[in-house]
Amino acid sequence: MPTTVADVMSRNPIVVHPEDSLSEAVKTLAERRISGLPVVDQSGNLVGVISESDLMWQEAGMTPPAYIMILDSVIYLENPAKYERDLHKALGQTVGEVMTKKELVTVAPETPIRKAAQLMHDRKVHRLLVVDAAGHLIGVLTRGDIVRFMASHANEDE
Repeated sequence: MPTTVADVMSRNPIVVHPEDSLSEAVKTLAERRISGLPVVDQSGNLVGVISESDLMWQEAGMTPPAYIMILDSVIYLENPAKYERDLHKALGQTVGEVMTKKELVTVAPETPIRKAAQLMHDRKVHRLLVVDAAGHLIGVLTRGDIVRFMASHANEDE
């Protein structure tokens, strides 16, 4: 029987809530030496993730989108909505204002580990959020979890 995500994932992950302060989340990331935290609502449903990438806007600042003016009209060369979204992240004070809400990469606990590893590789993500059928977060699978699994089973392949 193939190994599943449930066999390898970290259970009971450290989570934050949208209303938590950003400074609290940053402190947790630094103290735990982790690169991201799942964000759940009060019912335990996954609503986002806050990662080191989301926090870079806080230090990096913002550059307005490039534009040209023609006959008193402004034509943006980049999507102004993206700038507005990034600006909101740069100025955010709570986890909910800064977290990534879209494009969360989730898997079910019964997903084969090989398929999960392929998904991580294809989507270029560092972690998969493991959710049950109701959308509740039940674990996190990181690249490190997969490497540790590979190391513990290396002698079996020889």
